[in-house]
This record gives sequence, C-alpha cells and structure tokens, in this order.
Amino acid sequence: MRPAALTTRRWILDLTAAALLLAVPVAGFWPTYSGPGYLVAAIGGLVLGLAVAALGAWRRFGVLTLAGITVLVYFLFGGALALSHTTILGVIPTLQTWGMLALGVVTSWKELLTTVAPVPAGEGFLIVPFLLTLVASVLTASIALRARRAAWALLPAVGFLAVQIALGTAQPAVPVVEGVVFAVVATGWLAMRQSWTPQQAAIPLGDDGDPAAQGTVRRLALGAGVVAVAVAVGVVTSGLAAPASPRYVLRDVVIPPFDIREFPSPLQSFRAYVRDAAETPLFTATGLPEDARVRIAAMDAYSGTVYNVSDEGAGASSAFTPVRSEMSPDAQGESARVRIEIGDYDAVWMPGVGAVESVAFEGERAEELRRTAHYNPSTQTGVVTSGLREGDAYDLEVVVQSFPSDDALADVAFAPVKMPTQRAVPQEFAELASDATADAETPIERVRALQTMLSEGGFFSHGLEGEPLSRAGHGSERISTLLGSEQMVGDDEQYAVAMALLARQIGIPARVVMGFHPDEDSPLTGDTFTATGENLHAWVEVAFDGVGWVPFDPTPPEDQVPSDQTTKPRADPKPQVLQPPPPQQAPVDMPPTIPDEREADEDEEGPAGLILLIAAIVGISLLVLALLASPFLIIGAIKATRRRRRREAERAADRISGGWDELVDRAVDYGTPVPAGATRTEDADVVRSAFDEPAVATLAHRADAEVWGPSDPSAEDIDEFWRQVDEIVGTMGARSSLWRRIRARLSVRSLLAGTRFARSARKGAPTS
Repeated sequence: MRPAALTTRRWILDLTAAALLLAVPVAGFWPTYSGPGYLVAAIGGLVLGLAVAALGAWRRFGVLTLAGITVLVYFLFGGALALSHTTILGVIPTLQTWGMLALGVVTSWKELLTTVAPVPAGEGFLIVPFLLTLVASVLTASIALRARRAAWALLPAVGFLAVQIALGTAQPAVPVVEGVVFAVVATGWLAMRQSWTPQQAAIPLGDDGDPAAQGTVRRLALGAGVVAVAVAVGVVTSGLAAPASPRYVLRDVVIPPFDIREFPSPLQSFRAYVRDAAETPLFTATGLPEDARVRIAAMDAYSGTVYNVSDEGAGASSAFTPVRSEMSPDAQGESARVRIEIGDYDAVWMPGVGAVESVAFEGERAEELRRTAHYNPSTQTGVVTSGLREGDAYDLEVVVQSFPSDDALADVAFAPVKMPTQRAVPQEFAELASDATADAETPIERVRALQTMLSEGGFFSHGLEGEPLSRAGHGSERISTLLGSEQMVGDDEQYAVAMALLARQIGIPARVVMGFHPDEDSPLTGDTFTATGENLHAWVEVAFDGVGWVPFDPTPPEDQVPSDQTTKPRADPKPQVLQPPPPQQAPVDMPPTIPDEREADEDEEGPAGLILLIAAIVGISLLVLALLASPFLIIGAIKATRRRRRREAERAADRISGGWDELVDRAVDYGTPVPAGATRTEDADVVRSAFDEPAVATLAHRADAEVWGPSDPSAEDIDEFWRQVDEIVGTMGARSSLWRRIRARLSVRSLLAGTRFARSARKGAPTS
C-alpha cells in the first residue's frame, strides 16, 4: 500500500475510533437529562473537537496553538449548541452568551450536581456535556493522530467516561452495552493500527500460493482474537459502569437525601389555624383556575397518633427533590400561571396548585428560597426548608386536572398502587367500612358510600367558643370516639382522617390532603383568592386506574350542627381494641415548636455539607484543569521516555547516536527546518546556522567517530557526549525568548512519524 493511501486510511480509522469511544460516555449522560435534547450539545462538541484535532494534525500546530483554537471554538459555537436561548436567532452569540460560557467553565458543574436529575436540556445545563466532549475529542483524536503509540489516546477517553459517571446518576443507562462497546472499539482499533504500521506493511506477501486466501485467513484469525479479547475486556469494563453494589456518584454527596419527616405533620396545626387565623390573610393566590384547590400537604401514613408523609409505597409522599423546570412532564389538564404572595403564613410547606411544572421566586430572598425549595410530583406538594414568611412571592406554572364524573368512573377500578402500612387502627374500623359499602357495586360507589356515611350522618364543629364540643386531634382514640358516638361531631381534620382509615381497611388506596379552597363563606375576589384559617380544609384523595387521585369531601356542611351540645356513646357499642394511649404531649392544637430544632440541625450539618460541596466543586474544577493540562503532561512524559530510552540504549554506539538524535529533535522543536534523510554533518550545518553554535559541527564529527570507530565508546565518552548535547541544548534555550522556549517544550514536531522514521533509517549512516 502506498504511504499516502496508508495515511488517509489511518486518519479515517483514528477519527472514527475516537468518535465511537467518546460516544459511550455521551450515551451515559442519558439518565441525567430529561430527553435527548442534550445530544445536540454533546454531538456538536464531539464533531467540533474532531475537526480541531484533524486540523491541528494536518497543519502540525503546537499544543498552545491547538489549545487556543479549542477555546475559540468553545466561545464561537457554545452559544448555538449549549445556550441557544441567549443568542440572536439561536446562533449568533451575545455578550450574555459569552459571559455565561466563561462562568460556566467553573459554575456549570455545581449547577448540574445541585439540580435533581433528570435535569432539563437548557438553563445552562448543556455547557457540561458540550465542554467535556469538546475537550475530550480534541485530546483523544490529537493523540491518536500524532502519538507513536496509539494506546495513549485511551487516557482522555477513559477520563471522560470516569467524569461522566461521577457527574451522572446512581442508575446508569445501559452499563453492559457501554462497557462492551468501549472495549470492542478500543481493542479493534489498536489491533488494526498495529497491523497497519510501516513494519507490517513492509512484509511481502509473496507469490506462492494464494495471497488473497492467506490474507483472508489472517484477517479472520485476527478478527476472532479481537472479538474474544473485546468481550472479555468488556465484561470487566462493565463492572465500572454497572457494579453489583449501588454506584456512588457526586450527586449523592452534593445533594444529600431530603427528609421531610424532620418536620411535623401540618395536620397537627389544623385547629390552631382555624382558631387563631380565622380572618388573617395567610397568603393570596392570583390566577387560580375555577374549582382549583391550593394544596399544602398530602399524607398517606398513619401511626395511630398522627397522619404524616411516608417513604413507603408508590411515589412515596416523602420523596421531595430540589425544584427545577419541567417537574411534571406527564401532567394533563388546564395550564395556568398562579402567583402566590405570602402574608401571615409562616411554615415550610409551600402552597401550590395542581401539578407544578416550574416555580420562579421573587424578592430579596429569591435565591435562598430557590436553593431550599423541594417538590414531590407524586403528591403535587412542595416545601421550602428555609421557611416562607411575609413578603415572599413566587409564580407557578401549573397544570390543573379536571376530574371525570361518577358516571365516567363507573367502570374504572382503583389504581394498583402500593400504600404504606397503617398502624394502630382499631379493628372495628374494617367492619364499619364493610357495612357502609355493603350495597356498593362499583369502586366509585364504595367511595361515595363512605363519604355519604360521614358527610350526611355527622355534624360539623370546630369546637370553638359558642360551638358544640369537638376535640382537636386525629389519633386513634379521637377517631374511635367520633365513629362510636350517637352524634358524630368534628371538622375536616377528623372526618378526612376517618374516611381515609375506613377506606384503607377495605383496600381502597386513599390519602389525606390539607389545603385551602374557596367556599361559600370566602369566595374568589375577581381572580384572587385570599387564604385564611376560615377556608382551610382537609379532604381525601382516592387513586383510580388511569385517572389519578380524585378528591372527595367527607366533612358535613358547616350549618349541619348537632341538636344538643353533647355527644353520647351509642347504646350498644362494639368492643374496641385500642392501642395504648399516646404519651403525654403538648396540646395538639398548638403550633409545633420546631423552628429552633431545625435551625440547630442546620447549624450542625451546614458546615459539613458546605465542606463537601466545596470539595466536590474544587475536585471537579481540578479534574477539568487536569484534562486541559493533560496534553502538556503527556507530551512531556513521551519526550522524557524517549530521552531515557536513548540514554540507556543497550549498545554503546546507540547511546551516542541517540544523543545526537536528542540534539536534533530539540532543534526541530525550536522550529529548525532539519531535512529528513540528511547526514549528521548536514544536520549540524542547519542547526549551527539557526543558533549560531559552531560546536554542533564538532559534535557531529565526534558522533560519527564514536559510532563508526574501531571500538565501542566507553562510559566516560558517552557521559561526556551527552554533557555536550545538554550544553548545546541549553545554549539554544538561552538564545531564544521565553515564549519560544515554552513552545519548544510543548511542541510535537519531533514526535511526528515522518521525521522520526527518517532519522531512524539513517541513524547509523556515516557523514559524507
């Protein structure tokens, strides 16, 4: 094969292999992003990086020139590929684009890690895959095209894979496939490169026999070996991408799991809001759709004392994650924009409406609120751990679902969701629920039967001054008293819990929701709803298959009051098996005094979390800097290895000729046009003219004499020869500028295959 054809084929092979190797970590980012939108930035960076590497190899650019071109490409194309929302017409970068790209080199890693996955393909999150693929492709392809040993190119590719794993999620995409593909490409590429080396190409096939058949057999054998090795290596490599134990990533360190159970159930404060804030504006909701409800919390676990969130079941109610855009991508219904302005509401639970897609905080505490806000799409509720207070405001992009009628739900079964175990529920509740639903034939009829039993068979009272007696709380003893009395008296807190407990006893997936919504006593004012203790409510939601959680109100109307002021037990109550009474505690109608404890916990955990965050950011920044500096380190390591190999050659004469080659290579790195195939005297003339150093000619004659002399040079002769080489090289540097010395140190001219093979071929030739 002609050398030109060999070079073209090798370039195509190297660039293709680099692209396939880097495609593995690019695919690994899939679980980190919500959809394939990130591929535009990642593949764009990959293509641009390969182009920069090919241009640098073709024009033989030095490392600094190549790095400068890479930076230029990053700022020219980063806007269109990673920050299109900041550009003109989606292509032309603006000052904002360049500012975000510059800051993104340092801050984009933190933004990616501190946002719950999958992150949206926008808002600056695409800088990370674009920058990583651009740098990794420039390094991988440049080393593959220029280095003598192609295996060095695997270092940046493996580094990219490691960084992608660290920045990704604990649940990988297709780890086994990734590992096998990476191993097969790497092994096959290195095998083909080995078979295409000039030494292999120079071996004649001969005319005896059938050369084509012999070549086919060799290729088949080589291919079988490559596949066998690749599969073996792939299995081992897949261990890195998919270990048997849970994979720990930086995201787990930077974003520790959020536990909402650190805060008490908001249902415990229900009666306190009703009593102390009946006419107090807690917050306003502007743009509230018709019939929409403002949700505070959804609770699905009962302990016998309190209804609270849990970490069991489908879509655990305690599974809160940091807010982001596109939080409810599957929500269906009416889209709306609702503005919440906080008044005398002081709590961590964030008022929300329907399925929240995004939230934008305003005011002096906007950034603090954004960093501490969490959302649970399965319960459509949010919290702000720093606490909401008067003056805070935020805009919600929401989707409000409209629920079907009972007729439409006639043939709909309950959703097969796993609910948390209910504890300390009196045994007679199951019989009460069965009796109430005995005549119901369909799931919706069973739910309505429970709702009717409570809403029509009970009476309403908050137990405030002038109202019938109604104790606060919703422990098992309180709910047993409610259901066992001749006159059931309570408010939303007791009736919602009672219906949820009864429903769960007969297998109905139900949960309790607390929130606000307009009613006859506090209707909407225009499109603005003012939340007060008077319009605070609790209701029950039941999961229907294919429909979602449908709300039900089991509380009797407020004008439905008992005929007298006392509630007596039924004449023949059924025996009750109750759990031991709860331990002595503060009255349940008092607001929970937890802020001080929370602040103490934050004070204790804050420094450790901050240190971990800073360490992660610094580590990633150092890793990026190491990737950027890796070409310099690799070039320096290659040159140091080359010098050591020459200095410690087995034959004494080779050490002398190696010293001369070291001198010529250093001159080539300084930009000296040393011709290929010239003798030492001719080399000396060029170097002497370039640096005005007459000692080079004397050293060339001595090299010829030592190499072609009657005896091998002694160790002292070799040491002296290398000392003179180093002295002349030092003179070259002293007569050059600082910038030229740096470029020479990082230059790869002397590493190019053509120059090296040319000198190697004539290394032992005498001067003319």
